[in-house]
Amino acid sequence: MRFKFLQIVLLNICILSTAMAQVGVQNSYGFELEKTVNCTPVKSQDRTGTCWSFATSSFLESEAIRMGHGEQDFSEMFVVRNVYKDKAQNYVLRQGKANFSQGSLSHDLMRVVGERGVVPEAIYSGMLEGEEKHNHGEMEAVLKGMLDGVLKQKRLSKKWKVAFEKIIDVYLGELPEQFNYKGKKYNASSYAKEMGLDADNYINITSFTHHPFYKNFVLEIPDNYSNGSFYNLPIEDVQKIVNNALDKGYSVAWDGDVSEKGFSAKNGIAVVPTEPEREDLFSSPGKEVSVNQEMRQDQFESYSTTDDHLMHLTGTAKDKNGTKYYLIKNSWGEVSEYKGYLYMSETYMKLKTVAILVHKDALPKDIAKKMKM
Repeated sequence: MRFKFLQIVLLNICILSTAMAQVGVQNSYGFELEKTVNCTPVKSQDRTGTCWSFATSSFLESEAIRMGHGEQDFSEMFVVRNVYKDKAQNYVLRQGKANFSQGSLSHDLMRVVGERGVVPEAIYSGMLEGEEKHNHGEMEAVLKGMLDGVLKQKRLSKKWKVAFEKIIDVYLGELPEQFNYKGKKYNASSYAKEMGLDADNYINITSFTHHPFYKNFVLEIPDNYSNGSFYNLPIEDVQKIVNNALDKGYSVAWDGDVSEKGFSAKNGIAVVPTEPEREDLFSSPGKEVSVNQEMRQDQFESYSTTDDHLMHLTGTAKDKNGTKYYLIKNSWGEVSEYKGYLYMSETYMKLKTVAILVHKDALPKDIAKKMKM
């Protein structure tokens, strides 16, 4: 009963934080929420390119709530730290012919969870004493500069790995191997187990025609430095998975393009209008383009759709015209009248989705059968 009460409270908090737009809203989209998934408060990635960690950590926090572990706050920077180490190894072994940047993907976080675990934000924030915001610009430059210097050596020792980690310590703080949290002693792996997080339960899905459907392939985007494999499905199946997940109380980690004129975090709207220049674009609903698989592919191959940003998909809504939208939790702080959330039209999701991450149990039975899950 206590957990059931907590679930209700958390759900109300999530709805309240996102549905404030229904009170005193300045635009006339007239959004009405249909379904929402339990979620944690909006955070800010500040001056970092770590949306992938914030979005996927938020996704796992919703998973923890769904599995009965209450509201959690997982450390994004624990994962970021570990991924930097992986990227460094990859960059050096490939002799600098690889991507080394702040960006990554959801599957990189899930790999860290599977191999090393998670820790609470209260144990490892990635900020030093007196700091209130994340800023990785200088750290990235120093780390890459060091690696480029290492690559100029004729022979490499093992010392560079130790030195690399010491730099991370300077910027993000040292990471404890064990910690006490809420009266219990953990390491990162045991804490992940306590939270019921099993990386093998989650699947990465995409939708492009340059590879066969219903098979896995390595998605060719710059941030896929680890050559992660994605299951390829028609976009209609991807939408069915998203809808089924939300209907059953599962959320979705979303990766896609946010460079369109119809995307505005400030206004909390993401649409693909037939008239992108119309003055009331973000204040009133209008007609959107018709999207198909071919259009998706054309935009991907022309770089119109790129891997820009990851967010956490937490619900569905409709505007006053009955058009369907997805409720998206962003990681840019409580911007817009929607307090850090935005409404993404079904059309935008269909055109601009690069990939999703979802629990295998959220797959519709017919699609799971095709995928041999």
